[in-house]
Amino acid sequence: MVDVKKVQSWLTLFGEKVTENKEHLNQLDTAIGDGDHGSNLTRGAAAVKEKLDGQSYDELTDLFKDVGMVLVSKVGGASGPLYGSAFISMAKEAKNDADLSQLITAGLDGIVKRGNAKTGEKTMVDMWSPVIDSIKDGSLSDESIDEILQKTKDMKASKGRASYLGDRSIGHIDPGAQSSAYLFQALIEAGVINE
Repeated sequence: MVDVKKVQSWLTLFGEKVTENKEHLNQLDTAIGDGDHGSNLTRGAAAVKEKLDGQSYDELTDLFKDVGMVLVSKVGGASGPLYGSAFISMAKEAKNDADLSQLITAGLDGIVKRGNAKTGEKTMVDMWSPVIDSIKDGSLSDESIDEILQKTKDMKASKGRASYLGDRSIGHIDPGAQSSAYLFQALIEAGVINE
């Protein structure tokens, strides 16, 4: 059973990480997108923080749903709908007493459904999919997250705004993969992984 308080701490930590790294995310996005990934996620993190501050959740479902709805309604660009869809899908899965890998898999399914993406297209999906495997086999660590992230660098984007660059997208880290790396680093730091 995944601990609700640890998940709340995870999501707060994620917000802090994207806020601290806003400029880095914007720079990554400037290279292959429209340069606002960090700004959009920082706005989302502030809205999530406002929603969660002082709240106490008994059910994971309610926590994930609140976070998802805030992101969908408050964040522009692709990141709000994609992250929002992930958390809304996780909220539905949480009703089934799901373990962590099942929750993250549901999140990935939400992203894939919303963004119509698959692995190998240089998107956040290329971060989420291997991370799920690492959670299942117990090997998720900061090192494995960084290795997965670095692999997106050599991919050629074939989805989203970066796909317009063709071969020029090779050699750049995908901003969605980078923000997802922060999400999973925060997961480890908050102790959710040890459930």
